[in-house]
Amino acid sequence: MAKGTIKVNNERCKGCEYCVLYCPQKIMGMSEGLNSKGYHFSVLIDEAKCTGCAICGRVCPDMAIEVYRYI
Repeated sequence: MAKGTIKVNNERCKGCEYCVLYCPQKIMGMSEGLNSKGYHFSVLIDEAKCTGCAICGRVCPDMAIEVYRYI
C-alpha cells in the first residue's frame, strides 16, 4: 500500500478548509494557531494514514500543499 505525507505552507494557506472537506482519509484539520495574515492553516493530523493521493493539493486554491508519495 502506498504511503505519503504532505507539507503545508502555513503562510500561503487562507483556511478555506477544502483540503479538510475533500480528504478521503479524513486526516486533515485546521490549526489552533494563526499565520501572519490571521488565518488558521491546515495541518495533517495523522501521517500514518496518508496515502499520498494528492487530492488535498489539487483542491487547494492557493497551492499551499506539497504532496509526497512513496511506496
